[in-house]
Amino acid sequence: MILGFASMREELTALTSDLVAIDSQSPDLVPGAPGERDVAAFVAEWLRRAGLDVEVEEAAPGRPNVIGTARGSGTGRTLMLNAHMDTVALGAMERPLEPRVEGDRLYGRGSYDMKASLAAIMVAAREAARGGLAGDVVVTAVTDEECASVGTEAVARTVRADAAIVAEPTELAVAVAHRGFVSWELEARGRAAHGSRPDLGVDAIVHMGHVLAGTGNLDRRLRARDAHPLIGTASVHAGTIEGGEGFSTYPSSCLVRGERRTLPGETSETARTELEAILVAAREAVPEIQVDIRIGVSRGPFSVDPSETIVELVRRHAGGADLVGVPFWTDAALLEAAGIPTVVFGPAGEGAHADVEWVDLPSVERVAETLVAVMREFCS
Repeated sequence: MILGFASMREELTALTSDLVAIDSQSPDLVPGAPGERDVAAFVAEWLRRAGLDVEVEEAAPGRPNVIGTARGSGTGRTLMLNAHMDTVALGAMERPLEPRVEGDRLYGRGSYDMKASLAAIMVAAREAARGGLAGDVVVTAVTDEECASVGTEAVARTVRADAAIVAEPTELAVAVAHRGFVSWELEARGRAAHGSRPDLGVDAIVHMGHVLAGTGNLDRRLRARDAHPLIGTASVHAGTIEGGEGFSTYPSSCLVRGERRTLPGETSETARTELEAILVAAREAVPEIQVDIRIGVSRGPFSVDPSETIVELVRRHAGGADLVGVPFWTDAALLEAAGIPTVVFGPAGEGAHADVEWVDLPSVERVAETLVAVMREFCS
């Protein structure tokens, strides 16, 4: 019996439901959204009642991290369990904050990405707090993963651990790699004029067209290269475009925002150099093109040696799970870059950032069981 529940799955279902019912949309994605404040208070209180030492620290104004530590005897290794508390927008979901269970699925915003994972690491850490371990187990429930990851950035600066598990959903596979990303802006500058005066106007949108053709060619070249065995090829794409004042006016500006997905060994400077080369080629065709390049948020790719102890332990206790790469970015890249061997392992489900989102409850139980088994061996 676990705190009045007949099974671990029942407890995980109830805890995931409680977490999903708390609105934690990122205010960086949804202006005026509540962010993580309320869910952080819930997580902090739950962990305190479970016997962990808990600190709530703001990674940015109004954006709290919860750091809970299940203390060992002081003679073993420290394991970090990481999950984010924020979600994307509710979108067109039907009753997104009213979790519902249908068969083995729990529906609701954040159920899959990634409040079921948060529930799993909380329950696992509660088991650690009951004693018997030589090392510490540290829960880092973080803010802002869906935008800039300031939460795990702060954790990587201040929390020491010998290994970490980021519980993003992996369909019960063991993820040891993913691509990074570089966001960029290109702004073409023209000259506004009446549509009847081509002698006065400079069409920024047409000029941007030459540049966009270059980014399309770059994408084709990137995807024609040899692929990484787990995460495929690099890529580049334009995400949004805006410009112009009206159909009868030459547009004075055109702004394109896009993204370069990077492989291990590639950086934001890689992306900038490629964009600069595209501009050089475009100016050879149209010398008067004026385009400014701005590099925005960038995050490095993730890769961990499959022979690392934490990888081997998670894989063995997960029943010999497959080693995979995942297509999305995770906070594992920040922890690995900070010198903490990290692996990504989480439940199955569907609908991250979509209008129908659900998590598979048996897989959530399997994640929690695996985490408990790993920490008992790693922290012994």
